[in-house]
Amino acid sequence: MTDHDIPSARAARRRRIAALVAAGVLLPLPALAGCSADGQETSASASQDIAPAPRDELKDGGTVRWAIDAMPGTLNAFQADADATTTRITGAVLPSMFTVDANGAPQRNADYLDAADVSARDPKQVVTYKINPKARWSDGTAITAADFVAQWTALRGKDNAYWTARNAGYDRIGKVEQGANSREVKVTFARPYADWRSLFTPLYPRSVMGDANAFNDGAREKLQVGAGPFRLQKRDAEAGRVVLVRNPKWWGEPAKLSKIVLESLPGDKRAAALAAGSIDVAAVDQVAAKRVASARGPAAPGESRKAGSGNAGPQNAGERAAGRPGAAAAENSALRGYTVHKALEPAYTQLALNGSSGPLADDRVRRAVARAIDRQALADTVLKPLDLPSKPLGSHLLMAGQQGYQDHSDALGEQDAEAAQELLADAGWKREGGDRQQAGEKAGAPAPGAWRDSGDYGDEDGDASLDGDGRDDYGYEDDRWPGGSDDQGDGAYDGRNPGRPIPGHGGAPAHRDREGVRPAAAEAPLSFTGAVGSEVQQAALLRQSAAFYKDAAASEKKAADGDKESSAYGRYKRYKKRAAKALRAAEVIETGQAHGLPGSGGHPGAGRPAAGRTQGASAFRVGRLPAGDKAVRTALVRKNGKPLTLRFVLPDGAASEQLRTVGRRIAAMLAKIGVQTSVQRVSDASYFQDHIASGDYDLALYSWPGTAYPATDARPIYAKPQPAPDGSLTVEQNYTRVGSDRIDQLFDQAASELDEDSARTLVEQADARIWAAAGSIPLYQRPELVATKKSLANVGAFGFATPRFQDIGYTK
Repeated sequence: MTDHDIPSARAARRRRIAALVAAGVLLPLPALAGCSADGQETSASASQDIAPAPRDELKDGGTVRWAIDAMPGTLNAFQADADATTTRITGAVLPSMFTVDANGAPQRNADYLDAADVSARDPKQVVTYKINPKARWSDGTAITAADFVAQWTALRGKDNAYWTARNAGYDRIGKVEQGANSREVKVTFARPYADWRSLFTPLYPRSVMGDANAFNDGAREKLQVGAGPFRLQKRDAEAGRVVLVRNPKWWGEPAKLSKIVLESLPGDKRAAALAAGSIDVAAVDQVAAKRVASARGPAAPGESRKAGSGNAGPQNAGERAAGRPGAAAAENSALRGYTVHKALEPAYTQLALNGSSGPLADDRVRRAVARAIDRQALADTVLKPLDLPSKPLGSHLLMAGQQGYQDHSDALGEQDAEAAQELLADAGWKREGGDRQQAGEKAGAPAPGAWRDSGDYGDEDGDASLDGDGRDDYGYEDDRWPGGSDDQGDGAYDGRNPGRPIPGHGGAPAHRDREGVRPAAAEAPLSFTGAVGSEVQQAALLRQSAAFYKDAAASEKKAADGDKESSAYGRYKRYKKRAAKALRAAEVIETGQAHGLPGSGGHPGAGRPAAGRTQGASAFRVGRLPAGDKAVRTALVRKNGKPLTLRFVLPDGAASEQLRTVGRRIAAMLAKIGVQTSVQRVSDASYFQDHIASGDYDLALYSWPGTAYPATDARPIYAKPQPAPDGSLTVEQNYTRVGSDRIDQLFDQAASELDEDSARTLVEQADARIWAAAGSIPLYQRPELVATKKSLANVGAFGFATPRFQDIGYTK
C-alpha cells in the first residue's frame, strides 16, 4: 500500500494529480479478515485506529523507522511537486495553526495559538490570531506577525517571482498586519472567506517566504529553521532517507521519540521489510497485511486461514515451515512483533463518467448507468472482509462521520434496473429483438483490450501442454474451468460469506476444492463489441478465465518467494498452465479454428452448441455458466442500429487489482441493462495523466481525498469546464467534464458564508446537484491499513486526524 496520508487543506492542484490521486487511484485495497485471539491485533474503528496511550505510559527516547513512498519532491508545501511525504515532514517540523480531528473538523492548535476568532464581520471580515508567547523558531527567534505577513505576500498571487502552486484563500485577503503587539495578527479579508482556518498551515518563517529565491529553491531540499516537536536533521536522497530529531527548542510537551527516520520503501517491498524487522511503521497492502495476520499462529474464531487464496500472500506458518522451516520460523517470529491497524481512510473511490462527448454527454444515459450500479454490493466487496462499515458513501463533499454529512444520493435515485432502462429508452437507446440475439446478427470478436491480457501465459519450464494429469491442452474432463462444478461434488460456494471476493481472483464467488480456493468466473463474461453469440460468449468466458488464472498464478508465485518446493509454487505452475490453455482455447474460437476440437465436426458453424444443448455443454467443459448468465444473454440497447458501448479504462498494475475487481462487477451490472463495456487496461504510470486527466475514457475508477474544507477544496473538482482563449477546455480538476453554473454558484456562496450552518446548507445543495448530474458516483470510502510494531502507541491508521508526532512512542 502506498503511503497515503492525504492532506486535508487544499493542496496544489497539480499536487492532487501527483500525490493525492496517484497515491489513491493505484492504492491496493487490502482484504484482511478478523482479529487476533486477544481481540486487539487488528482492532477496527471506522474513523481511527492508532493504539492510543497516555504519554506517561510511554518510554522516553527511541527511533521509529517509518516507510514512505518516495523521497519528497520538495519541502515547500506550496510548490507544485509537494507530495504526501512533504505533508508528513512539515507536520512534524513546522507550525500548524489548525489541525484536523478524527471526525474531519478543524481544531485550533494551542501549541501555536492562544486564540483565533472572527473578530469582525462588517464592513469586512477580520480574523485575529493571538500567538502563543512561547512559540519560537528553532533559531531562537519568536514567531510573530511578520511571518504571517511574509506568507500572505508570497502566496496571494500578485508576485510572479514566487513559483506558487496555490493561493486559495490568500487571494481573498486584503491585508495582514500586526495587532496590539507583535504576537497579535489581524487579517482583514477583501472578500469573506468561510474556510479561513485552512490558512497559514503550515507556516514558514519569513526567511523563506520573504525572499523569492529562498521560496523557489532554498526550501526545496532544506529547512534551516523550523518550529515543531521535531526538526529536520538530514535529507539523504542517495540513501532514500529523511531524518527528523527531537527539537531542543520546542516549548510544548516534548517528543517521546528521539528520532523519526522516514525511509523510501515501495509498497511491494514492505512485506519483506516487515518480515526482516527493518521497518517499524508502514502503510501496507493486502499481501503484507495477510502475512502479519498469518504469523499470529492458529486462526482466531471466525477468521479464514485458507491456503492458496489468491493474493493473500504466503501460506500459514505450518505450510511455510514444511518448505523452509528455518526461514519461516524467523519470518513468523519477526511478524508476530507487528499489529495491523485499520480504519476508513478519508478518501473515496468513485465511478467517473466522462460527459464531454459520446453517449455519456447525455445526462439521461449517465443517470441510467449510475442507477444500474449496486453501490451496496461494491462496498460490501471491498469493506466487509475487513469488518469495516460497508455502507456506500452518500456524499461527494463529506466523509461519513463528519459534521454535516448527509446522504444525498436520492437526488439521483436508488439502484433500479427498470428505471435505468427507461432512461436509456428516453434517450433513444432501446432493445431490439427481445432477450435473444437478433436473427442474422454477426458475431464479433472481443474488442481490443476488453479484459484481454497480452502477457506470456506459457510455462517457464516449457511444459505448457500437460497439467500433470495427461490431458490435452484444452483440459476438458479433469481441468476444472472457472465456473465448473466443485470436484467435491457439492458445487457449493463459501457458505460463510456467499459471493465474498477472493483476493487476486477478480471478486468472483469462489468454489472450494482440495487445493483451497480457486478462481471462478465472474458474474458475467466481460463485455465486448459485436454480437453476443454463443461462440463469442464462450471466448469471452475463456479469456476471462485466463485473466483470473494469470492473476492467481502471479499471486502464488509471489507467495512462493522463490521456493520451488513449496505448495504455492506448485499452484503457481498449475494456474499458469490453465491460463495458457484458456487463452489458446479462446483464440481457437475467435479465429474460426474450432473444427479440430471434439464436437465441432469440422463443418461450418462448428464450435456452436448442438441443437438442444446448453451453452455450458458445448465444445469445452465450461461447466455451469455463472449467475450473471441471464444478463449475458440480454439483448443490447441500440440507437440507429448501433449498440451502446462504453470504454472502461482501468490501471493494469498488481497494486490496482481491487479496482479491477470492482470494475468487473460494474461491467456485469451494466450488462444487465443492455450496456456493453469495452475494457482497456493501461499501465499504472500512464493511467491518470494520459487517460483520466486528458479525458481519454468513458468510464473509470479513481479516488479523491476527503477534506475539512469542502467549499474550497472540492470546487475545482466539480467546477463547470470553461472554454479557454485558444479554444481548449479548462477543466481544473473536473475530469468528468460534468458541471453547471448553479453548482459553481453554490460553492462560491458557501466559501463566502461565515455562518457555519448556512454554509453547510449550501454545501449540501451543491452535493445534491452533483449527484443529479451523474458525472461522479461515489462508491465507498477506502480502507486504510497500517502495520506497526506492537510496542508503539499513538500511531497507525490516523484517518482524518492530523498526527500528533510528539505523542508517538514506545510503551514501557
